[in-house]
Amino acid sequence: MSVVVLDCEQGSDEWRAARAGIPTASEFSSILAKGEGKMRRSYMLRLAGERLTGSPAETYSNTHMERGREMEAEARDYYSLVSGPVTRVGFVRDDAKGAGCSPDSFIGARGALEIKTALPAILIDKIDRGGFPPEHKAQCQGVLWVAEREWIDLLVYWPSMPPYTVRARRDEDYIATLAGEVARFNDDLAALVEKVRRYGDPAGLHGALAASVEDARRTGDIRMAG
Repeated sequence: MSVVVLDCEQGSDEWRAARAGIPTASEFSSILAKGEGKMRRSYMLRLAGERLTGSPAETYSNTHMERGREMEAEARDYYSLVSGPVTRVGFVRDDAKGAGCSPDSFIGARGALEIKTALPAILIDKIDRGGFPPEHKAQCQGVLWVAEREWIDLLVYWPSMPPYTVRARRDEDYIATLAGEVARFNDDLAALVEKVRRYGDPAGLHGALAASVEDARRTGDIRMAG
C-alpha cells in the first residue's frame, strides 16, 4: 500500500507544505471540468507555481470561510454523538496515484467523513433535493480513491438547523474516470513545469532553439543563405 497518512493539523504550515504541488480531492472537480477549461488551467498554474517555487500558494479566506472552519469541530462532535467515534486526519497522500486528500475524519477501517458548513438557505435546498449532492461527488469519491476507503458520510451542518447526512459508497466507474483524468492532469502539469524550467535556463533554452532551427533546416522550412 502506497497510502501515507500525515498527522498534522489541517490548515497548518505542515499541512499546506504536504499538499503543495499535487492535485487534491478538494479540486478534483476542477480537473474534471469539461475540455481544457479555465478552472483546470487555473488550478494547474497554481500547482506549477508551487512546484517551481517550493512554497505553497497564498490562499484566499473570508469571514464566512473562517466561521465555517470554526463550526467544523461542532459538526464533528454532533456526528460522533449520533454515529459513534471518529478519528481526526491531517493529510492523506498517495504518490503512486499522484494525488492527496484531507478527509475531515476516518471512521473505523473503511469509512470517512466529509463536513460542509452551509448557510441555512443552502442547507434547506440540499435537504429538499435529497440524495447525494452532485457538487460534492468529485471530492468525496476522490477521498475514497486516494485513501482507499469503502464509504464516506457527507455531513452538511449549520447551527440551529437540522443537519443533513448522506452516505456514498465507491463508484468504481467514476473512480476509474477520475484516476485517468488526474493522471492526464499530472502529465500536463509536469510538461508545463519543465517548459518553464527550460525557459529559465539560458543554456537549455539556447539548445532548444538550436535544435528547433536544425529540425526546420532538415525539413526544408528554412533555407540556408547563399
